[in-house]
Formats: sequence, C-alpha cells, structure tokens
Amino acid sequence: MGDVIAVDGKAIRSTSKKGTPHSALQILTVYLTQSGIVLGQKSIHEKTNEIPVFQQLLDNLNIKDKTVTADAMHCQKETCKKIIAKHGNYVFGLKENQKTLHDDVKFFFDEEFDSKTLDSYTTVEKNGGRIEKRICKKCSDIKWLNGYKEWAGLSSIFAVKRITTTNRGTSDETGYYITSKDTDAKELLHICREHWKIESMHWLLDVTFSEDECSIISENGQKTLNSGSVK
Repeated sequence: MGDVIAVDGKAIRSTSKKGTPHSALQILTVYLTQSGIVLGQKSIHEKTNEIPVFQQLLDNLNIKDKTVTADAMHCQKETCKKIIAKHGNYVFGLKENQKTLHDDVKFFFDEEFDSKTLDSYTTVEKNGGRIEKRICKKCSDIKWLNGYKEWAGLSSIFAVKRITTTNRGTSDETGYYITSKDTDAKELLHICREHWKIESMHWLLDVTFSEDECSIISENGQKTLNSGSVK
C-alpha cells in the first residue's frame, strides 16, 4: 500500500463570493501516494484554516509506521506531537512561519552543504531537453539546534537543492526540511518526491479538469469531484 501519506489543501476559486476571493471553498486532502488512494478529506471554511483541520483529520487516521508529508504551513509543534503520538513519522518543509528554526537550518546548510561529512544523495533526470539535478544533504547531529527538543520526535534536518538546466539557462533553489524519520538522504529525497504527487494531481485538477471553473454549488459535490479526480 505504500508508506507515504501526503496532505495538501486546494481552493476552488469558482466557489468564492463576489468581491471576497478568500471565501472560496478549500478542501484538505489526505493522499496515499503509492496507491493513489484518497484516505480522507475535510472542508476548510472562512473562519478556520488548514492547520486545525489537518490536526482534526489526524485523529481519524491510522498512520502507524507511515510518513506524513505536508508543506511548510503544517510545520507545527502540535501537529508533530500528534503524529508521533500515533506512532507515525513526519517530513515537513520549513519556511518563514517558523522563522527561527528555518533560519538556523538554512544557515547551517548554506555553510555546510558541500561538507563531505553530511549524508548525501544525488539524482539526475532528463526530460524533453530539461535536466533536473537534485542533491539531498542530511544532518542528524542537531543538538546545537535552538529549541529542537520542543519538536516531538525530531531526529534530523535536511536540505534538497534542485538545479534545473534548459535551453534558457540554469537555475537552482533549495528547500529545507525537518523529519522524525531515522533514515538516509536517499530515502528522504524519495519521500519529498512522493509528496510532489499530490501537488501534481492538484495541478491536474486545474489544468485538465478545470476545477477552478466548476460551477457546482454543493459542497459535497465539489468534494466528490475532487477526490474522484485525485486518484
């Protein structure tokens, strides 16, 4: 069945009220990446956001021995605590919503990325004239990390640099992550790629299925179409 559970939210723009774009229905989806199965969904209304909705969904999921992935919005201490309490693992992106942690991890990898002491794994993919190189560097010695004990189960930090070359030139970006999973850089890079599947499917909903133009008013109808298309 696979061991990566990806979580991602999506707004359906056609459901917003005139003049209030933030009123659009949002649906948070829990997706078993290897099997392409939607394990759960929950609507997100104007008076809340993805964070508490995700935490509520965790109460109804069996995540034992699974790895839960989500974007940086869900890098929250309470969410990590819930996942560890249910005997799962997490891989969360880091951004400015956890500024101190993000800045510490970024500074470390900016300084040490080329160090040969870090666990490292690299992949190169070629597709239609586009070459994408991914380099994952992992560090498990995190006792220096400010406040690391406040994050339940935290065992490692890692960074993924993506270098893309096309006929227009070369660009690169680096993402920073925390994880409770005790594994190597190769597996962590694989998990990040697995999370991409749900983001790819949400892109597919927009581009192929024109979900943002769907005029169905029923919330249940929108949820059914969303889950049916994400498989």
